[in-house]
Amino acid sequence: MLIDYYKAIEDSSRKMLEAAQAKDWDGVVRYEGACAVLIEELRFKSQECELPPEHRKEKTVIMQRILRNDAQIRCLAEPWLAQFEHMFEGQPQMMH
Repeated sequence: MLIDYYKAIEDSSRKMLEAAQAKDWDGVVRYEGACAVLIEELRFKSQECELPPEHRKEKTVIMQRILRNDAQIRCLAEPWLAQFEHMFEGQPQMMH
């Protein structure tokens, strides 16, 4: 069922937040990858079937929790990202 994909994405999002709180940035990346896979699977499955009306409210609640997790992860990651960017200040920009 589609709602199970939303629940799995929420679970990975929660694990990402827990990893960020522990400053486990490798874990954050790992769970982010899991979320990306689940989102792609959800996109594919949602073309085949529709979310039943009785699950739409639950989906909304799940999406709100995912967005809150994402906001908290961003707040935790900003200092780390700033430190990472600071390491490369003054370095020549590389073109790929």
